[in-house]
Amino acid sequence: MTIRTVSTTPFFDQKPGTSGLRKAVPVFQQPNYLENFIQSILDSLNEIEGQTIVLGGDGRYYNRQSIQIILKMAAANGIGRVLVGCNGIFSTPAASAVIRKFNALGGIILSASHNPGGPNGDFGVKYNVTNGGPAPEKFTSAIFERTKTISEYKILDAADINLDNPGSFNLGTMEVEIIDSIAPYVKLMQTLFDFDKIKALLSSRNFKMCVDSLHAVTGPYAHTLFEKYLGAPKGTVKNGTPLEDFGGCHPDPNLVYAHDLVEILFGENAPDFGAASDGDGDRNMILGRNFFVTPSDSLAILTANAKLVPGYRGGLAGVARSMPTSTAVDKVAEKLGIDCYETPTGWKFFGNLLDAGKATLCGEESFGTGSNHIREKDGLWAVLFWLNILAVRGKSVQEIVQEHWEEYGRNYYSRHDYEEVKSKPANDLMEQLRLMVGSLKGKKYGNYEVAYADDFSYFDPIDGSISKKQGVRIGFSDSSRIVFRLSGTGTKGATLRVYIESYEPDASKHNIETQKVLKPLIKLADEIAKIKEFTGRSEPTVIT
Repeated sequence: MTIRTVSTTPFFDQKPGTSGLRKAVPVFQQPNYLENFIQSILDSLNEIEGQTIVLGGDGRYYNRQSIQIILKMAAANGIGRVLVGCNGIFSTPAASAVIRKFNALGGIILSASHNPGGPNGDFGVKYNVTNGGPAPEKFTSAIFERTKTISEYKILDAADINLDNPGSFNLGTMEVEIIDSIAPYVKLMQTLFDFDKIKALLSSRNFKMCVDSLHAVTGPYAHTLFEKYLGAPKGTVKNGTPLEDFGGCHPDPNLVYAHDLVEILFGENAPDFGAASDGDGDRNMILGRNFFVTPSDSLAILTANAKLVPGYRGGLAGVARSMPTSTAVDKVAEKLGIDCYETPTGWKFFGNLLDAGKATLCGEESFGTGSNHIREKDGLWAVLFWLNILAVRGKSVQEIVQEHWEEYGRNYYSRHDYEEVKSKPANDLMEQLRLMVGSLKGKKYGNYEVAYADDFSYFDPIDGSISKKQGVRIGFSDSSRIVFRLSGTGTKGATLRVYIESYEPDASKHNIETQKVLKPLIKLADEIAKIKEFTGRSEPTVIT
């Protein structure tokens, strides 16, 4: 076997976002494009000789081909061992668990998360560090700087590895282990949840559930967990075979893109419980019969009920939420007497808090929740957490949520996404808001008076780093608020996200339709930001 050194020239669009580098598949298929980025990752690591890394992805188009390229590059660059998920499959939370279990140097995860797949869909590459979490900004910045100066990459001339069955191989001096990526994850879940109680619930004739894996990575994990270990009837897991194009579906677990599941849970003879996960398995949507649980409420309810779950009976050190996520969990933390941290969007910001033992549970409004068991959000973990609560309390999803509102008040909350907006007007809109915030305090808009307005900056209490321009917040005297930010997860144009929140302590007003309650604030958001004027859109693409 021969190591080749290949001359190359930089691509200047390889700046990683909040979850690595995401581009359309044809972009990654350009000669040397993937290779440049992988070499830049390897060049940015210290002392890689003989180290172990984890490798796998969500099964989307170009996953298998990329794994073969990365394996040969890892061998050429001195990596000692690579743990690869069988069939090239590794959910993001399972990869994080295996990185931690084997004390690996890190992992390369191939996914564009909830973005569509297929030959004309999206692809992504991200690097997770030794703690199992996404690389911090300092490291992703180093990768980006390297991509701008790269002139060559190394690759081993070798035949492709068979990814379809567990086994060990050698590529040059590097060992490749094809492993069952599901078994370590299941074992970890068994240490956290009461499988006997959940099994009794799922085996009951009086309880039915439906889990939609959207033809994405969680299918094999869900089949193993729910139908094999926990006794749910076969057929409980829908769309459980990972497909390169996700069966033509958009693997985003929300009310719009997981519409088939929504129809089942809001239809006749609906199951008691429903859940969906995204492309790489780190997000979740929770549904009851004719009832949707917002991700913000889900985080708050998991926090309030954590003592019912074996892995968290010892108490929570603290909780953390992303800034745009509703303040519902803040009220629970206050009652429990624990700290609640507000961070920018992006799971990497939770990593320092988890590592330092400052937080136990964390979550984002974008359908992601997790805990200190790994350093990623975890879709199936959230489903198991809910099932454990349901099994202990013996009440429906709706009853649990409504009782929570009675105790803590209801945070009416919604996110409006304007997808694939042209980048310049989207950035102009945000810049206009930044220029406004200094003069908004005390200003009145009808019945609303601005209590504060800022462009959110985060001071990390662990490492002292500062992250600026993380979203514009406008808070009002009645505790309602509007947040504006641009998402970094799309590959076409920009996605403007507008978050609207209104707090209602009066239980007699908890059953009003969300968009109706928020209508004045939605109108005010457009008035302040001039959304229609900048984007040309009269309504959002997705409302969650």
